[in-house]
Formats: sequence, structure tokens, C-alpha cells
Amino acid sequence: MPYLLSAIFVLGWVALSFGWRLRFRRLEETLAQERRVLAESHKQQEEDAAQKQAEQQALFNSMTEGVLVLDQAGRVLLVNQSLRDCFRLQSDVRHQTIMEALRLQELNELIRRLPAERIVQGLELQLPGVNGRWLEVNAAAVLDRGGNQRGAILVFHDLTRLKHLENTRQEFVANVSHELRTPLSLIKGFAETLLDGAKNDPEVLDRFLRTIEKHTDRLTYLIEDLLTISQLEGDQIAMCLQKVDLHEEATRVIEDLQARAQEKSVTLRNEIPAELPAEADAERLQQVLFNLIENAIKYGRTAGTVSIGGGPVANDMIEVWVRDDGPGIPPEAQQRIFERFFRVDRARSRETGGTGLGLSIVKHIVQAHGGEVCVKSEVGKGTTFSFTLKGA
Repeated sequence: MPYLLSAIFVLGWVALSFGWRLRFRRLEETLAQERRVLAESHKQQEEDAAQKQAEQQALFNSMTEGVLVLDQAGRVLLVNQSLRDCFRLQSDVRHQTIMEALRLQELNELIRRLPAERIVQGLELQLPGVNGRWLEVNAAAVLDRGGNQRGAILVFHDLTRLKHLENTRQEFVANVSHELRTPLSLIKGFAETLLDGAKNDPEVLDRFLRTIEKHTDRLTYLIEDLLTISQLEGDQIAMCLQKVDLHEEATRVIEDLQARAQEKSVTLRNEIPAELPAEADAERLQQVLFNLIENAIKYGRTAGTVSIGGGPVANDMIEVWVRDDGPGIPPEAQQRIFERFFRVDRARSRETGGTGLGLSIVKHIVQAHGGEVCVKSEVGKGTTFSFTLKGA
């Protein structure tokens, strides 16, 4: 009997111990599962936070305006990619003052004004040593609920293109005013002289009338160029494409310009192969050749040579070139040579006439034909303008 009781006790204790172990194991499994769930939840929260931060940063960096955020101490807290590009920042400027980061006294003065003014708008500044880049800066103080300043945000808008357009407009007005004033003054002067009695001298009358006609034509060319560039840029001119003989078209233009070439003792050579066909608008093609050859005569050397050549190139295209042996074009000017109103030598251009529209007209006409135009030049060794057309 005692053995039986002992056995029952032992068995009971074992069963009880096993039950508690089973409960502990289940509890440990439950806790482990909860820890896994918590870990996964924490990981998901971190991923969500990282994703949200990445989206915010992407949005921040996608802004075309430069953005600069300062903390309460006036140190840089955040900058976006546009601002980095604008100021060409290579290193991390966070935690620096605005003078340390950007080195612009105008911005430092702007920050000093914020506590009193809260918002400062329309500050224009030019960045030193960055090709004349202009910025408009708008700044606002960041306030807490109590109205105390806790930082500042500055937004930078690039005004460079607008400034360049304004400069272009002013240059255009100056150029056109000059081109209009000169022939109008001459026409008026000769007309007044005739009215005062010079008309009674047949020789003087004939010479003065020819001069008046010459400057009237100059005004006509100016107006036609202005209308042409306006229509080309507005896609208002349709090209009448047909098969044309490039040698014949170049011959016609050379004949028209022969008198001007003789004034400078310039030799004009048509080296385009006979019966070289292309698909082009004959009238506009002549305008392209006229502008290029006239420029070569005007800016080439006296007693020099202007050659017009061409031939087939890749992809069924035809290349036409106009080459002179003049002083050439500086490398820095070649990038802008096809811009409206751009002049390599402004003083010389005004002496020889023109509005600076000729090469821009050439570019637009060639592009309307589906071709490209380019320039190759070396100072002291001449210049070659070339363009492509579709072969026929």
C-alpha cells in the first residue's frame, strides 16, 4: 500500500509537472509569436517611414525651384537638388550658416530682415562667377503656435532665361532702331535736298533717287526678315517640297550676288556637282544659300574666295556647304551663331548692315526641311557653314 501511494504521488507530480511545462511551452510560443508580430510590425513601420521619407525627398528634389530650410539658429537644415545644382554645391552644407554654405552677403541680410518682416519677396541677385546667372529669392519665417520664429524657408527661382530674353529684346530693339534710323535719315535728307532745288539738276536727281531706292530696299529687307523669322518660329510657313537641282539653284544665287562680290574682289565658285538633286522648297533654298553666301562675302576677307559645294552623305541625305577663307569665328561664338540677333562683331555688323536674323532664318528653314545646319571654323583659317537636305 505505501508503495502504491508513493507511485500515485509520483505519477501525479509528473503529470502536474508535465502540464505546467506544456503551459510554459505554449506561453513561450505565444510570446515568441507576439515578439515576431511586433518585430514585423516595427519593421513595416520603419519601411513605411523610410518609404514616406523617400517620397518626400523625391518630391522635394523634383521641384524646379531651389529650396533652402534653416533651423532656429539660422543653420542649414535641408536643401533640395535644384539648389545644389544652382549653386554647384559639392559637399554637404547642413548645419552650416548661410554665409558658410553660400557665401552671399545679400542672403545673409535677407535672413536678418525676416524676424521683423516675416516675409520677404522678390529679391533679385546675380550669382558671381556662374555665367551671369540671376535668381529671385522669396523667404518666409517659420513660426510656432506662439508666433515665435523657429526657422526659415527660402525659395529660389531661376530668372536667367528671363534676363537673357530681356537682354535679347533690348538688343533687338537697339538693332532694329539703328537699322530703321539710318536709311530713314538718309532718305529724308536726300528728299529734303531734292525739294530744296537739287531736283533741277538731272545728274543730282538721278543719283539721289537711286540712293533713296537703295535705302528703301534696305528697309524692305529688314521688314521681310522680321516677318520671315516670326512666321518660321510660329510654324506658319509651309514648305513646298519638290525635286530641285542644287547646282542650278546655287548658280542663280551666285548671279544675284556677283555685284556684291565684285565690290570686295571676292571670287565665287560653284563646286556643286551638276544634276545633284534634292527635295526642297526652291524659294526657301535660295534664301538659305543667299544668306550664307552673302555672309561669306560680307565677313570674309577682301580679294578672298567663297566656295559652294555639296554631295551625298549617309541615309540618302545631301550636304551643301559654303566656305570662305576669311578671319574665322571664335570658338565661344560658334555655339551662339544661329541665335536670333547674335553678332560676333557687333560694330562691324552695323557697318555692313543686317539685323542678325539671317543665320537664324537659315536654321529654321533647314530644320523645316528635316535637315540640320552647323558651322566649323578656325580663327585665321576661314569658316564653313553646312546643311543637309533629303536627296531626291
